Amino acid sequence: MKARELRSAFTTFFEKRGHEVVPSSSLIPHDDTILFTNAGMVPFKNYFLGIENPPYKRATTVQKCVRAGGKHNDLDEVGRTSRHLTFFEMMGNFSFGDYFKEDAIPLAWEFFTKVLQLDPERLWVTVHHTDDEAAQIWEEKVGVPPDRIQRLGEDNWWRMADTGPNGPCSEIFWDKGEKYGPPGGPENPASDERYVEIWNLVFMQYDQQADGEQIPLPKPSIDTGAGLERVLSVIQNVDAVWELDEFQTLLEAAESITGVTKDHENSNLISLQILVDHARSSSFLISDGVIPSNEDRGYVLRRIVRRAVRHAYLLGVEKPVMSDLADAVI
Repeated sequence: MKARELRSAFTTFFEKRGHEVVPSSSLIPHDDTILFTNAGMVPFKNYFLGIENPPYKRATTVQKCVRAGGKHNDLDEVGRTSRHLTFFEMMGNFSFGDYFKEDAIPLAWEFFTKVLQLDPERLWVTVHHTDDEAAQIWEEKVGVPPDRIQRLGEDNWWRMADTGPNGPCSEIFWDKGEKYGPPGGPENPASDERYVEIWNLVFMQYDQQADGEQIPLPKPSIDTGAGLERVLSVIQNVDAVWELDEFQTLLEAAESITGVTKDHENSNLISLQILVDHARSSSFLISDGVIPSNEDRGYVLRRIVRRAVRHAYLLGVEKPVMSDLADAVI
């Protein structure tokens, strides 16, 4: 399955279950608490807070996201890990006071095990240590064995930012196999490369204030996020997002543009991966109206471009490459 097919399969699944298919919103959010749209729920924030009435009770999207500043910042990890990106796509389904945990959990399991046909024996689940209800649904309604349901603390409490909508969450992990690390499930910190989080189901229940107070939301709601690239890496059975078909095409373009080949034995590959990622994020940011500058979003974009240029120099390339890389992205 390719990226285009996964996008279609996801939105079609939820559309058939009463969800409105909503196009991706801009990377520039209508929200002054964050720099960029960093999750699928950002365009719907006012619906969760009860400030605006949603035109639909259920929605599904494939939202473009950037995490390169503020609370969610993956910039320094990009190119050096198997799954961090500054620009990525977030598949999600949302309920605005309509259904809650008892429906959201089985829907996620059905999509993964029936539509994508992932092996249920390799799926693990985590819930917040206070969330007995979610644990019970996973065990009794879905049928996940108790020994593959683990309780975590802060890792299973999702926040959009320092203020705003938040709540306990339940994450689904894929077990890549014993050669990637020790057993023990996602709660084992030594198994970070073995158990990969591929879907986060957030049970939106609170609005955190600047003073730390948690105010219950008008209606409990559902916000889920499944990273397109991470899910694709499982489907395509590759170790890293860089091995996905779309990234391989861009890496080949980067090799051609720079005249440098990727070499797993040295730093060439890391620099090429950084070039590809930063070309993606800067192209989409500029397309949505962000201009390099000395402050706020523009400063982050300038930093991304400068970081890409620096890695081009590390590869021994002194000619401008960003415009050609942008063409490859487009």
